[in-house]
Amino acid sequence: SGLIDQIQRFLLELGAGFAFVSRQARLEVGGKEYFIDLLFYHLRLRCYVVIELKAGDFRPEYAGKMNFYLSAVDERWRHPDDKPSIGLILCKGKHRLTAEYALRGISTPIGVADWKTPGLPSIAQLEAELSDGS
Repeated sequence: SGLIDQIQRFLLELGAGFAFVSRQARLEVGGKEYFIDLLFYHLRLRCYVVIELKAGDFRPEYAGKMNFYLSAVDERWRHPDDKPSIGLILCKGKHRLTAEYALRGISTPIGVADWKTPGLPSIAQLEAELSDGS
């Protein structure tokens, strides 16, 4: 909860087009509930940004879960003029090859830890802000 607060605050302070949508955004699919850690909308990129926080190292199943979230967000909430949603999985650590294999073949934009796109903060920026806050 504290980590989510810090990341949410940091992204909003960047003023780089992030608009907060929801924390623990509820999705109901097939009669089951699922919760997205943080959901933002990026005004300049014109897309949703789904952020999942993991306390441990990256595991391959995180990619499948993120792909599920992105598909559901795009199907239910995305406006026809919006671009496809972006997923960001923030983990304590990752093995490059494990992440590469897990993401190979997934067409939705999903990043693990060191993912960068113009308009989004780098992992270094996130880590610096988080270490300053603790």
